Amino acid sequence: MLLAQELPAEGGDTLFADQHQAYEALPAALRNEIDTRFAEHSYLAKYEELRARSPWRPKLTAAQIAEVKPAEHPVVRTHPETGRKALFVSEHFTTRIIGLPEDESRVLLAELFAHSTQPAFQLRHRWQPHDMVFWDNRSVLHPAAGTPDHLRRKLHRTTIEGDAPFLTA
Repeated sequence: MLLAQELPAEGGDTLFADQHQAYEALPAALRNEIDTRFAEHSYLAKYEELRARSPWRPKLTAAQIAEVKPAEHPVVRTHPETGRKALFVSEHFTTRIIGLPEDESRVLLAELFAHSTQPAFQLRHRWQPHDMVFWDNRSVLHPAAGTPDHLRRKLHRTTIEGDAPFLTA
């Protein structure tokens, strides 16, 4: 959930990309290829790159870095309430497809990243003062569209602890 506090005069939108639609729009052969695959996800994968663009992100201490271990999750997760499948990869966190050679993993992930963020799956939220947006993190990607460096965008965020991603046949 995000609550708008201070908004820039330009930019600052948030994009939401529906990963159920993204999964359903994949060619059947690609769905079959990824349905039972797992991927490694790392919070640290692009942390420094993101930090360079978002100076409010703190520099992590060695102890903090040691606590953040990579995790393995299905490439396709099943929503626990609806049973719908969704892509579960992110260019910011997903580092490799487990069980594939590195080059094949890179190619497949690049294809999935490009597919998952297509405009056809996106909703763009243009923030207004005091807007509050609530979304299901199990179903969407949600990158900020960018704010000019000289302008301030301040949102308060609350995250509800989620469930562990799982896949079904």
